[in-house]
Amino acid sequence: MPNISFDTLTEFAISLLSAGGATKEEAAIVGPSLATANLRGYSSHGVMRIPFYLDMLKNGEIRSGVKLDVISETESSIATDANWGFGRLQAGRLLNQLVTKAQAHGVAVGTIRNCAHAGRLGEYCEIAANEHGLVSMAMVNTHGAARRVAPPGGIRPRLGTNPLAMGVPNDDAPVILDFSTSATAEGKVRVKNIAGEEVPDGWLIDKDGLPTNDPSTLYGDPPGTILPMGGPQAYKGFGLALMIDIFTGALSGGLCARETPITPKGNCVFFILIDPNHLGGGDAFAQEVTNLLAFVRGCPTREGVDEIILPGDPEKHNTASMLAGGVKFDQGNWDKLLALGDTLGVSPPPCL
Repeated sequence: MPNISFDTLTEFAISLLSAGGATKEEAAIVGPSLATANLRGYSSHGVMRIPFYLDMLKNGEIRSGVKLDVISETESSIATDANWGFGRLQAGRLLNQLVTKAQAHGVAVGTIRNCAHAGRLGEYCEIAANEHGLVSMAMVNTHGAARRVAPPGGIRPRLGTNPLAMGVPNDDAPVILDFSTSATAEGKVRVKNIAGEEVPDGWLIDKDGLPTNDPSTLYGDPPGTILPMGGPQAYKGFGLALMIDIFTGALSGGLCARETPITPKGNCVFFILIDPNHLGGGDAFAQEVTNLLAFVRGCPTREGVDEIILPGDPEKHNTASMLAGGVKFDQGNWDKLLALGDTLGVSPPPCL
């Protein structure tokens, strides 16, 4: 299994995107974002996305060099249209505007419609917390397309995986919660499918509603589906996904999940940023967060458990490990990137 240094992977990602038609600005923002997703342990949102992004760019499903248009705006809110531009670039532009509004007014809410894949939501929460000291929440739907999740008891997909992220600044490291409202992210199934590996129990059902470990089932005709988060209480995960579809699709003026015709693949986005200094006070907020984390981490553990894991801890551990030993890839996904590089005239990067 190849191991690639983070810096090398970042440069490779930038080169692939540039050679594939992205502008210098787009490649410089999207490439490092994808490589960082791998570094955090989110291979589903990492550089494996580049072949799909470039196919969409070639087919006009992603548009290069477009602006983020403002649909409506107040002192503390803004609704935008991404014009199907690269999602990480357009969502980053919205985030920058919301930071200014939140710092001035205490809270800021923003939406995007017609946005290509926005990437790893936790990254936006990391930026809000680390660079600006803001509390944040981010969520997306699939803009009426890419239905992957059946309601409890159903055997046909009705919603996307509809992820949610929340971030809290903290002196030690921000607390970042980032998860799909389904049993797994679609990208993780895609990674397994490309790698030729089975998925774990509890991820998928086939077209007949039976449990399956075959990732290709999800992309069949008719398709299988990803199960909602929650196991025996899957109504909780599906209910959360349903509300996210409304917060993102309906509030943005974009689209919620629907029957055919399938719309372009992308996201409707909902962000909210909060400045603790405008509420109970920044110092009080910081102290309570510090005390709470220490209290939870101090919980006695059962035999065989070495530590209490909080949101953001796995990402920190993955980052430290991969900075030291390189970003790990399965051979199938790495070969796909090398084949793309060969097609585009981009030299393969050295492995560790």
